Amino acid sequence: METKKLMKLTIGGKAYPCRVTMGAMTRFKHESGKDVSKMDQGDIGELVLFIYCCVKSACNADGVAFDMDFETFADHLEPDSVNAFYASTGESGEKKTSAPALAKQA
Repeated sequence: METKKLMKLTIGGKAYPCRVTMGAMTRFKHESGKDVSKMDQGDIGELVLFIYCCVKSACNADGVAFDMDFETFADHLEPDSVNAFYASTGESGEKKTSAPALAKQA
């Protein structure tokens, strides 16, 4: 059985756990009104919202304090972190997702 590499994202100078969980997918659906499988890969807002949901869910599961709202999170999230997140989800066997909106901006 393959073990998953734990991903941490540094947001506002602090490292937080980040991984795709059922809680993250449920949070995304609640916040966006759409299922993760219907996420628009060209919509940067949806891409960042999904990462936010993954961090919030992983922090909740791991007992790590996380009280950042979405706007503050987005203000502190660097494009390299977004690209690293989507690269890691593709490598881990999750639904292959790329961040073309960021690739065009870089």
